[in-house]
Amino acid sequence: MSLKLDDIKAPIEREMEEFEQKFRALMKTRVMLLDKIMSYIVKRKGKQMRPMFVFLSAGTCGRIDESTHRGAALIELLHTATLVHDDVVDEANYRRGFFSVNALWKNKIAVLVGDFLLSRGLHLSIENRDFDMLGIVNNAVRDMSEGELLQMEKARRLDITEEVYYEIIRQKTASLIASCCSVGASSSGVSAETVGLMRQFGEKIGMAFQIKDDLFDYGEDEIGKPVGIDIKEKKMTLPLIHALSKAGWLEKRRIIRIVKNEGSKPAKVREVIEFVKKSGGIQYATTAMNKFHQDALVLLANFPESNYKRSLIQLVQYTIDRNN
Repeated sequence: MSLKLDDIKAPIEREMEEFEQKFRALMKTRVMLLDKIMSYIVKRKGKQMRPMFVFLSAGTCGRIDESTHRGAALIELLHTATLVHDDVVDEANYRRGFFSVNALWKNKIAVLVGDFLLSRGLHLSIENRDFDMLGIVNNAVRDMSEGELLQMEKARRLDITEEVYYEIIRQKTASLIASCCSVGASSSGVSAETVGLMRQFGEKIGMAFQIKDDLFDYGEDEIGKPVGIDIKEKKMTLPLIHALSKAGWLEKRRIIRIVKNEGSKPAKVREVIEFVKKSGGIQYATTAMNKFHQDALVLLANFPESNYKRSLIQLVQYTIDRNN
């Protein structure tokens, strides 16, 4: 039976309801235009997996209190700011099937909205002296920016090795989930060593999460994101990197030329997808994803059994089994 988010969040259902109310209140402003945009963003929130990681990590470590709510809000504010800015950088008109902020209100306003969200997160932490949590999330935002720039740099030459790929996804994706888990742990008042353990756990899950996302590019259906979009955008992901490492010189040059110059042609994209499948790239990436998953569960074994821990394990499984 497939896992459902509503069942997974059962131990923190009350906390999630409270968090949603508090977060909506936090997004209120006295500027009519800004308030309208904040309302638009809140109404189109995603699955709320980041706050779930925060609350379940806190519960697994010991306790959930007001600082846990602030930690979850801090991560949501700063992450939402990065998404708004990313849509400007990527010239994206849609986010989760809805118009992006920059599509509706143009780039200038979208950049200022992102800045406002960042400042609101900073103010929340400074006002409550949550300096440890602010440090954790600040490191994640730094890593996400560096990872994005590293990927852009490598996309020009398409010379990403497996080692560089892992560093990119560690910074771009895993750092955020790692910050969710370490913020949750920090809010529960545990030792720095335990916070570090939860950060490692979250990083492993983030790595598995991104590899799963990369595998969607080679799926049969367009679920979550269009099939072949990474190839079109010249993103070198693990299935393709592995397939190229097994190819002869001529074949490797041919595939790289397609990715570099012909990624907008559907027939050529399908050609690359077939090359990856025949070369064992899908199986290799799936094995790597499962290894990160298992390593994460080993780390979680250090914590006592509880409803929070069981749901955290289920949430991890959900990230691996998801189809969007």
